[in-house]
Amino acid sequence: MTAITLDPTLTLKTNNKESKHRVIIEEIDGLIRVYNDGHVERPQIMPCVMPSLAPELGITCKDMIIDNYTNLWARLYVPNATQLGKVLPLLVYFHGGGFCVGSASWICYHEFLAKLASKANCIIVSVNYRLAPENPLPAAYEDGVKAVIWTRQQAFVNNWWTNKCNFSSIYLAGDSAGANIAYNVSLRLKGISDIKGLILVQPFFGGEVRTQSEMYMVQPPRSALTLAASDTYWQLSLPDGANRDHSWCNPVAKGAEKLLGDLKNFDIMVCVSELDILKDRNLEFCQKLASGGLRVEQVVSKGVGHAFQILNKSSLSQSRALELICRIKSFICR
Repeated sequence: MTAITLDPTLTLKTNNKESKHRVIIEEIDGLIRVYNDGHVERPQIMPCVMPSLAPELGITCKDMIIDNYTNLWARLYVPNATQLGKVLPLLVYFHGGGFCVGSASWICYHEFLAKLASKANCIIVSVNYRLAPENPLPAAYEDGVKAVIWTRQQAFVNNWWTNKCNFSSIYLAGDSAGANIAYNVSLRLKGISDIKGLILVQPFFGGEVRTQSEMYMVQPPRSALTLAASDTYWQLSLPDGANRDHSWCNPVAKGAEKLLGDLKNFDIMVCVSELDILKDRNLEFCQKLASGGLRVEQVVSKGVGHAFQILNKSSLSQSRALELICRIKSFICR
C-alpha cells in the first residue's frame, strides 16, 4: 500500500439523494469508500501535479500515453545532462496505494522520483496503472507488463529521450503495492534478458497467519498503513474467492514459494522499514530468496515506518530517504 497519511478530519462528500439508497460494503476512513452498487469514492487526499519541475533539478518530465483504450500512461523523468556516449539505466516504477488509490501524478511521487532521477542519474518511467476494486488484480500486473513492453519498444524509436537510455539495463521498481506489482510483473517477464533486476521498497505482501510485526508493531494514529487497512486493500484487490495466501499476496505461501526460483536471473534489492508492520514479511521474503541461492541485497531503514520516503518530512525521514536513494544508485550503477 502506501502513499498516504490518514487524516481523521477528512470526510468523503456524497450526494445525499444518490447515496441514501446505497450501502457501504468496504471503507478505509479518509481514503476510499465502496458501495454495494459498485460505486467507489476516493477523496482528493494528495494534490495531482503537472509534469513540470524546477530547472535546477536538471530533469525533463513528460507524460506519455501507453494505451488509450485502458487509459494507461506513464510519467517520464529524464536527466538533461549526460556524458557524450554515456547511456543511463532505466527504472520502470510503480507507485503504491494498496492497488486501490494513488497516481503517478501525486505530488509526493512526483517530487521523490524527480529527486531519484537527479541524484541516481537514471531515467524513470512512472506507470499510472488501473486501480481496484473497479479493476481487481491481475489488472495492475497486466498494465505493468504492457508498460514494460512499451518501454522496451522505445529502443527502436528515435525521440527526445531514447538516445540517453540503456535499454539493456532495465530495472523494475516500486514501493508497497507498487513493489508487489514489480515483483509479479517480473515473474511474467522472467525470460527477458534486458531486465537486470528488481528494486522492491517496503513490498506489500500479506498472509492469513499474522506476523509479529503485524500484531505488535505500534503504529501512530495517522499511520500510512495499518493492519485493518492492509486487510481491506487485499479484500478489494484480490479475485473473488481468494484469500491472503494467494500467490499474488503471499510469495512464500505453500505452492507460491516455488515461483521465487523464476527470479534467478535478476539482482534483487529489498528495502525494509524498521517500524513498518510489513517488516517481518519483507525480511522473511529476503531470507527465502537468499536460501534459494538468489542474489538479494537487503536494506533496512532504521527508525522510520511505511512510505517514509514520500510522506514523512521529518529530518530523520529525509535523511533516510537520501540514504535510500544512494543505495538505489549504487545498486543500478554497479
